[in-house]
Amino acid sequence: MAEIIYPVRINRYLALNNISSRREADALIEKGVVLINGKKAKIGDKVNEGDKVTVNAKAAEVMKKYVYFAFNKPRGIVTSSPRDGQKSIKDITYSADDVFPVGRLDKNSRGLLILTNDGRINDKLLNPEHDHEKEYVVEVNKPITNIFLKVMSQGVQLEDFKTKPAVVEKKDETTFNITLTEGKKHQIRRMCTNLGWEVVDLKRIRVMGVKLGTLGSGQQRKLQGPELEELLKSLGI
Repeated sequence: MAEIIYPVRINRYLALNNISSRREADALIEKGVVLINGKKAKIGDKVNEGDKVTVNAKAAEVMKKYVYFAFNKPRGIVTSSPRDGQKSIKDITYSADDVFPVGRLDKNSRGLLILTNDGRINDKLLNPEHDHEKEYVVEVNKPITNIFLKVMSQGVQLEDFKTKPAVVEKKDETTFNITLTEGKKHQIRRMCTNLGWEVVDLKRIRVMGVKLGTLGSGQQRKLQGPELEELLKSLGI
């Protein structure tokens, strides 16, 4: 859990204590189930060190039930904000209105996305400061050289930043696996282009301990049991 620096806004306090996301905290506060020193909290209230914060038993009735899915995004599907004629995840798989993808894969990439309605995990999973691993299988347009593998693993200087060191393993003449702990926009494609290669196919096969496995294109499976417990534990929830 991140260190709490007092005074802190009540919604951030609840989020830092993994009780809810900030948005969900505001909803709980508006329903009158959050108390600071025995008094109902208001939006914008601050918590001081030593204050007693409780969530009333009524909250059990209003707290949402969190769900988590592994989803295999097909190529050609956009992760969010589809434009005219484009299809999004919600167009090809059933999910409740409040379920969203954590992070994204660009339209021409495919593979593992985690879908959830748990806003608590968004920053915990995506923030590169946490060094959470994401693994990809990448096919490029020409034979891979040792120099390519070395530079990809050590970090590539792009226009606006240098990528972090990565674990890179050659699979065959034109295919390699790469494990990143960051995920800037089009990062792998930009890394390859910078070195003179172009990506032909890019598939994410793992997010932390969650693996794509044999999940079919466009299909999803519910995360539960030890797999879910390990994910949440690794995220500090």
